[in-house]
Amino acid sequence: MAKQIFAKEDFEKIAACLGNPEITDLQDHFRFKLVVPREKRQLSLEIYPTAKLSENAEGALVVVYTHNCHLQLHNCSGYVVSEELGEVTFIAESPGKISGLVVEREAGCSLYTNVQRGLISDDFTRFGVEVMLSGVALSLAENILDDTEE
Repeated sequence: MAKQIFAKEDFEKIAACLGNPEITDLQDHFRFKLVVPREKRQLSLEIYPTAKLSENAEGALVVVYTHNCHLQLHNCSGYVVSEELGEVTFIAESPGKISGLVVEREAGCSLYTNVQRGLISDDFTRFGVEVMLSGVALSLAENILDDTEE
């Protein structure tokens, strides 16, 4: 059985950071709908606290739907709320690598996958902007990462 990382208070904390969109309880998952009419942006964030991810595995699943994309982060192991940035970063870990799905209050999102774990604590200035962005974005989650994964 996968470790439960989402409880009712987590959904309230996530909603508060994202501008308090309505939280819809759909029994097996929760939906947050972010709408920014002036930018013509809309995003649905769905969090499945426990989803069957394969025949023998369960884990948390985070899904984002926009008009242009459908993103999924399997085996979400934690999240970080940044009120200052107005975003929530969802993290998934695998040996030596991390992936992150960032959802913004302004109905934007970014996905970073298979990022080398060491990058988030490295000197970002040694890398090109295209690599630096993932390191900076995911460094917010450094304190929630499993230390045994490095």
